[in-house]
Amino acid sequence: MPDELIVSTYDASCRRCPRLATFLDEVRAAHPDYHCLPVPPFGDPHARLLVVGLAPGMHGANATGRPFTGDYAGILLYETLHAHGYASSAVSRTQHDPLTLVDCRITNTVKCLPPENKPVPREVKNCQPYLVADLASVPDGGAILALGRIAHEATLDALRLRRASYPFAHGARHDVGKGRALFDSYHCSRYNTNTGRLTAGMFDAVFEAIDAHLRRKRA
Repeated sequence: MPDELIVSTYDASCRRCPRLATFLDEVRAAHPDYHCLPVPPFGDPHARLLVVGLAPGMHGANATGRPFTGDYAGILLYETLHAHGYASSAVSRTQHDPLTLVDCRITNTVKCLPPENKPVPREVKNCQPYLVADLASVPDGGAILALGRIAHEATLDALRLRRASYPFAHGARHDVGKGRALFDSYHCSRYNTNTGRLTAGMFDAVFEAIDAHLRRKRA
């Protein structure tokens, strides 16, 4: 990866978490054509918007090597990013497609695939230095979107802010210093969208709030 910022927030050889490293080895044996490594951030290294997800999906980002690419959770995310002018396409299938992000970057709280899509607290903590580097690149006045409670709490921990002072709630907005704002949304997972816990309208409203904070005009 030629970009210095992306290199500083990513280590393809990282095996800090024994459970995750072992699981990736097992998945690689079953799917030798999958990425099966930590998944790097994707997008504009100087973006004002950083989207923080949970972790790569088995047959999505873990397979393709790009966040939210090839899995169900990416459908609503990329459609909404495109609608708000942050993505060149509404569909993200492989890391080799021509999709680009504009003024936006996507990362994950845990960069390796966890069993049953559930990282344990120690794994979130082990991956924190990468998230700290991701967040450090968000400029003054920028925005951070946390997809789900775990991403929200990991972001607060990485920013050294008290969780109790910034409770998670869908649609919440928190001032986190230097003019930056942390926005919360339910995760755009299959479960949340299929059950109606998160609708396209609800997700769009969060992005409307982000656009207002960044003073972006929707095309």
